[in-house]
Amino acid sequence: MGESLHDPWNAVDKPFLMPVCDIFPLRQGRAVMFTGAIERGHVHTGDTVEFVGLGSGGCALVTEIDARGTRVDEAGVGMNVGLVLRGAEAGGGERGQVLAAPGSVGAHAHFTAEIELLPEEEGGRDIVTGSRLLFHTYTAALRGTVTLPQGLDALRPHGRATVTVALDQPLALEEGRPFAFRHYGRAAGSGIVTRLLEQ
Repeated sequence: MGESLHDPWNAVDKPFLMPVCDIFPLRQGRAVMFTGAIERGHVHTGDTVEFVGLGSGGCALVTEIDARGTRVDEAGVGMNVGLVLRGAEAGGGERGQVLAAPGSVGAHAHFTAEIELLPEEEGGRDIVTGSRLLFHTYTAALRGTVTLPQGLDALRPHGRATVTVALDQPLALEEGRPFAFRHYGRAAGSGIVTRLLEQ
C-alpha cells in the first residue's frame, strides 16, 4: 500500500466533482448557493450537475459561479467557489454530498478497503470485526461497520489489512478514493477504497 494512501486525487481532465462544504439559500428559496473546493474537472455556467451521496440525488442547473466575490463563467480544479443552482433538487442538498458531472460517480455504502492504523501513541486502537468507525472522505463524516478478513482476530495499532466496510448511508465513492477514520472519537488511521461492492 505504502504511498498510495497519499496519492493526489485532483485531476484537470476528469469529469467535474466538488464536495459540498456550505449551503446558502438565495432569493426566497428560488436558488441555492453551494460552496466548496473543486477537486477535479471544470464547471461552466449553464452546466447541469448531479447531487451524489447520502441517500438523495437529482440534478440542478448552474446559473452563476462565484469565485471569491467575482462572477465567472468557468471554474476548475483547486478553485474555491460558490455555485448558484436552480432546480427542484437544489433545496435538498447537504454537506457531505458531492456535486458532479451527471453519471460520472456513484453512491455506494459497501466496499473493500486497504487500511492502516496509526501507532498507539498517535491514537491507533485495536479494531475487530464489528467495530464502528467514523469515516471521513470529501466533506462527509459517516459511521460504518468494519469486517476483518477471515482468520484475523484483531488489527493492532500500526497494522495494515484489507477489510470490508458497510456505511450507514451511501456516499460518493470510487475505487482508489482515500479516506481517514476515527475510533472512539480519536483519529485512528487512513485507507483507500479498493473495490466497490453491490448490496
